[in-house]
Amino acid sequence: MKAKMNFHIITLFPDSIYGYIQHSILKRAIEDGKITVSFYDPKDFCDEKVRADDKPYGGGPGMVMRAMPVIRAIEAAKCRKKKVKIMFMSPQGEQFTNDYANTVAHDFTDVIIVSGRYEGIDARVKEVFPMDEISIGPFVLTGGELPAMIICDVISRRVEGVLGNFDSVEETRNASNDVYTRPSEFIYRKKKYSVPDVLLSGHHANLENWREGNSKHKK
Repeated sequence: MKAKMNFHIITLFPDSIYGYIQHSILKRAIEDGKITVSFYDPKDFCDEKVRADDKPYGGGPGMVMRAMPVIRAIEAAKCRKKKVKIMFMSPQGEQFTNDYANTVAHDFTDVIIVSGRYEGIDARVKEVFPMDEISIGPFVLTGGELPAMIICDVISRRVEGVLGNFDSVEETRNASNDVYTRPSEFIYRKKKYSVPDVLLSGHHANLENWREGNSKHKK
């Protein structure tokens, strides 16, 4: 996988994502230069006295984000970069998967994530820039910021050096549904709860068989 990945997030609410990336693995990855995360607020790309959103043509509830501020934000993010993947967060989009994340992490150096709000973004943005419409699941959220955070997290895990041990990418190994740590047993309301004996045995073959039998990917 690539040794570095640059994320560019188009959003009206960058603070809603900024807090998440200031903790744990993503924070360390940013500090180590393994990933970068930049924000582009369409409000900053509006003409004077023009809002970033307006009422939809044809009527309907809510507001729609204007095309030009979003287009200019994407232009600023894309600049002259060559290996760029643009994603548009949409509940009608293609299901985001580990395989998709692997492909992006391997083939691209920059990811632009367009996060909509309100009733969506003027559809002409997709005519100007080829982009993948991506969904994180069969439900509707109030905005694209949560999906953007999820996508950054999933792809970042596949960047070399982000995880202390690359084997921690769970889908590449036999990862059990159940995990345990100390103490080996405890009592709660007069009932004893213990770690399976095989995990305390030190018998590698038996351990591997147990993990395969309890694998998250067991069919």
